[in-house]
Amino acid sequence: MQIALTGATGMVGSQVARLLAPRHDLRCLTRSPERAAHLRLPGLMVEADLGDHAALTRALAGAESVLAVTFDPLSPVHDERLLTAARQAGVRHVVKLSALAVTDPQAQDVITQWQRECEERVRASGMSWTLLRPRAFMSNSLAWAGTVRQEGVVRTLHGSSVNSCVDPADVARAAARALTHPECAGRAYALTGPAPVSARRQTEELAAVLGRPLRHEELTEAQALDAWSSRFPRPLAQALLDSARRQAQGAKGEVREGVREATGREPGTFRAWARRHVSSFASGPAAGGSAAETSA
Repeated sequence: MQIALTGATGMVGSQVARLLAPRHDLRCLTRSPERAAHLRLPGLMVEADLGDHAALTRALAGAESVLAVTFDPLSPVHDERLLTAARQAGVRHVVKLSALAVTDPQAQDVITQWQRECEERVRASGMSWTLLRPRAFMSNSLAWAGTVRQEGVVRTLHGSSVNSCVDPADVARAAARALTHPECAGRAYALTGPAPVSARRQTEELAAVLGRPLRHEELTEAQALDAWSSRFPRPLAQALLDSARRQAQGAKGEVREGVREATGREPGTFRAWARRHVSSFASGPAAGGSAAETSA
């Protein structure tokens, strides 16, 4: 089966590539194959920009299914161009990485509104589809790696509020299955971890894995907004603040069955994720998720 992956160099896409490579013909779409070469992803690296319709159509020609991962919450144009190119290239099935916040009517921030628009475009594309709706990725905690290493501190807003965050590996497994199994068509999977967890609890889990004490420090809303504004455009930073406020009101703690339904496996715990990524908190550069991942 020939499968095309956008976002192939990202947290989920790279894992999907490794899961599918042994049995399927992969095309990993990237704006710069040279810069992506160090990742040593399996499959064929194909140069294609989501803003270049002709290049997208060529890259997708012959693919039977495509993983749609986009990162521009201030514009739906990338999704629109990807879907148009996929349809013209003869793609039959689209797996869209969305966010669980789309199901919350109280979530009206620009990131969630963008995700809803993207989902509607997928449904109206004329191709069969699967929607993956994860809660926030456990990997968002990689943004704390620098202060954990240097100060033994995790700083967050609303540190006692809980989120049923999900292991990106579980999202990748769900995507891999949806790309290759027809029974996933027409379904939307709500992907969460096995239990709601707060940043304070995650700090305790990291401390246990690292074998040294860590402490959590609470940020004010102004401090959190300033920190997000240093990484993202102001409208996205404001969306993250709105998302954090909803989490503080209890909007993100529900555990759902999507991981089990999509993969047949129990969802991974934060402790298990932390064990696999302990080196990121002990040494090496800090990393962080996209604004869309952070807000789910």
